[in-house]
Amino acid sequence: MPAESANHNRDFWLTKARNTGRRINLGWWLETLAGPLVIVSIVAAVAALWLRREIPQIPHWQLASGCATALLLTAIACLLVARRRFESQSDAMVRIEASMGMRNALSAASAGIAPWPAPRQQINAGIRWHAPRLLVPLIGALTLLTAGLWFPVSARQPTAAHNPEQPQAWQQIEAELDMLANQQVADETYLEETRKRLDELKSQQEEQWFSHSSLEATDTLRESHNAETRRIEREAERANNALTTLEKNAASITPAERNRLLNQFDQALEGMKNGAMKPNPELLKQMQDMDLKNLADLTPEQIEQLRQNLQKHADAMGQCNGGQGQGEADWTDELLADENDAPGQDGDGPGQGGVNRGPGHAPGVLGNQKDKLETGKLEGLAAQDLSRTAPGDLLELQNGEHDIDTSATTLTTGGNITSTGQGGDRVWRDSLDPDEQRVMKRFFE
Repeated sequence: MPAESANHNRDFWLTKARNTGRRINLGWWLETLAGPLVIVSIVAAVAALWLRREIPQIPHWQLASGCATALLLTAIACLLVARRRFESQSDAMVRIEASMGMRNALSAASAGIAPWPAPRQQINAGIRWHAPRLLVPLIGALTLLTAGLWFPVSARQPTAAHNPEQPQAWQQIEAELDMLANQQVADETYLEETRKRLDELKSQQEEQWFSHSSLEATDTLRESHNAETRRIEREAERANNALTTLEKNAASITPAERNRLLNQFDQALEGMKNGAMKPNPELLKQMQDMDLKNLADLTPEQIEQLRQNLQKHADAMGQCNGGQGQGEADWTDELLADENDAPGQDGDGPGQGGVNRGPGHAPGVLGNQKDKLETGKLEGLAAQDLSRTAPGDLLELQNGEHDIDTSATTLTTGGNITSTGQGGDRVWRDSLDPDEQRVMKRFFE
């Protein structure tokens, strides 16, 4: 056999063996890749959707590059795993000669024992592709990646920070403390102590803010704070009223009334100093230095400055109480001053009574007086039209006496003998049958 023909036969069979080996190795790699490819595609699609929702500004090409990198690494890993099952060229040549029944002709020719067989038109290696098993994982992976990269998804809207609503009483107390601090009408010690108690309530867990114990502690704090503000407001009003009355009636006031007003001013001062909350130390100093017994020695500016300071404290405390309690001292003093009312002496007008007169309020402050009703007088109503009366309507009442039958009741006994009944016999024995009489007798034994 010519050398050229022998080389041609050898190259033909070696090429066929090499191509067959490649097909077998490719099949083993795709078989190993099918499962991991679907899993990685699912993970990559979900990751792409999440990134597009959370970070909408990220470019699509970066997401696509990330998915491609994940698939490449998966393919390389599966290739390394599948290499253990790959077939060499000589193994593929053995597969061909076994499938075509060549009786080891190719193996002998490869070993140099026999010549290479002549090329054949149809080569059968005994293998074929299984398209569904090959294409389903590939199509599924591409579909998942396409959905992850291009499926419409809206970006997450930024959610507001969760700030639970605190009890309204806390906010109100805190606002009042800030107002008292800004106006400088309360001592710092009380404000700091109250804020500390309020901070202890706020330091609880959010789930405990509206618990029974927390709300009870809040009510206690709120009530004690309101009591202190009402006390300062009341005492400031009392001191201011006493000071105003002394100033306006310094010439005509009686010694007894002067002593009463001086005592009222001193009591108001003691009431401000006693308690958890104390007013501004400047106000206390002004009141202590004010000698009302020698009112003539005081300048109008000193008196007016003290009055303004007292009114400032009363107004600030009244704002904490929502305006409740304001004017209480004025009305009480006016009522007390009614005992010293001098007939025929005019005051300063409605609501501005003097020392020697009543409150000076205008008559009818609550509206025009109505005529008194004649209560307690009973009158009968006579029905004029009896055509509209209904069954059961009361038409007339009359006084009368009962008709009592005083005749003796007779009792019929056996033998048709009639005798007068005695005791209960006169009531029921004559009118009941024997069975009924036995029942009644057993019941009333």
